[in-house]
Amino acid sequence: MLIYAWVLMPNHAHLLVRAPVDGNLTPFLRGLKSGVAKTLLRRWRSLDARILPKLLDTNQRHRVWQHGGGYDRNIVSDQEFDEKVGYIHMNPVRAGLVERPLDWAWSSARFWNGDRSSPVYCVQRR
Repeated sequence: MLIYAWVLMPNHAHLLVRAPVDGNLTPFLRGLKSGVAKTLLRRWRSLDARILPKLLDTNQRHRVWQHGGGYDRNIVSDQEFDEKVGYIHMNPVRAGLVERPLDWAWSSARFWNGDRSSPVYCVQRR
């Protein structure tokens, strides 16, 4: 799995990835979502976070992710690729969270700017 760009927002995430040869992203997404959910729930339970009751589903289990698989699309040109990378990195700016993409710690914008201290290594070319 190649990760090109990413951003974690307070209420959603964006990823630009290359699907495996078989086109099946399910194992990758399942592992990602499961790992994030377990980490968040463990932390929020230790803090007795106020959000926990809001995450209960009809079976009284905590659900971090909304139903559905997200919104996928195929990138068909270098221009569209560059556009999507820019869109992903500008997300926190458009949301009013920071003034510049580089100010948001939870994205690949710094990596694309040459900072290799990111916890996620990205590929910059298709």
